[in-house]
Amino acid sequence: MSEVHDTAALRARLTRSAAIASMTVALVLGALKLWAVWRTSSTAMLGSLADTGLDLVASIATLVGVWVASMPADREHRFGHGKAESLAAMFQVLLITLSAGAIAFRAVLRLVEGGTTQDAGTGIAVSVVAIVATLGLVAWQNHVVRRTGSVAIRTDSLHYKSDLMLNLAVIAALVLDQYAGFSAADPLFGLAIAAWLLWGAWAASSEALDHLMDREWPDEKRRAFVAAAAEHPEFSNLHDLRTRTAGTRDFVQFHVDMPGTMSVQEAHDVLDRVEADLCRRFPGTELLIHIDPEGHVDEPDNELVETDEFKKLKEAGE
Repeated sequence: MSEVHDTAALRARLTRSAAIASMTVALVLGALKLWAVWRTSSTAMLGSLADTGLDLVASIATLVGVWVASMPADREHRFGHGKAESLAAMFQVLLITLSAGAIAFRAVLRLVEGGTTQDAGTGIAVSVVAIVATLGLVAWQNHVVRRTGSVAIRTDSLHYKSDLMLNLAVIAALVLDQYAGFSAADPLFGLAIAAWLLWGAWAASSEALDHLMDREWPDEKRRAFVAAAAEHPEFSNLHDLRTRTAGTRDFVQFHVDMPGTMSVQEAHDVLDRVEADLCRRFPGTELLIHIDPEGHVDEPDNELVETDEFKKLKEAGE
């Protein structure tokens, strides 16, 4: 139990550090971009500023989400608080979508009304600083995601990765507008940024929705789990396998057939050994195993319940 607690504490520290770093970067870049918008009057830079402002709000939501998700299970939340990360991720998706709509509206107005940008040097310099800061933040977020699997940090990182393209677009818009004389470049790049943000919101929402809807593990991961369980000859049949993920924790439950003559103590000892092995191979997983006497059938007409995962795995390998 001590090892599990230490792992959970490390995950909590890493995810919080990533969220705090995200907030810090958003604050600094927001101040710089506000100044740059005032100096350049650029729609693309305004879109970048709006995105950074939402980055800050999203980062706060991420910090709250990972903080709540790291809390241990309590009387009202016996499965823990892992889904708080997915809720934080969905909140970020909403903010990204609203940001994209506002940027697109402003870009269309600029196309209709016309107008030019100013002081391209300031806007370009601020965008370069933003790119460097964002690269550093994304590198740390990627490290945290590899260590923790946090869906909230992964969503936040996706957003910041899109910021890299956004800042490059701002630079291109200012160069084309002021140095190449293509006045429509700024609003057109603003529309492109809005479309990019919408695509990012769509991509970021999928994993969070999977967690909230208790989607089954990917087939490859399920097969790997069944293969690991099949290495224990005490189990002659594994069925009614159910898997899900909430935050950084996985949950698995299944039924196994064991001899009806086996005592409760003997069955308990077998399950302890199997659970220890499976949890070692799949860290951060909570298991619930139900024992059926050999030959018992729970729901004869329900394939989801009665399909023998061991048999299916064997047939797939033939």
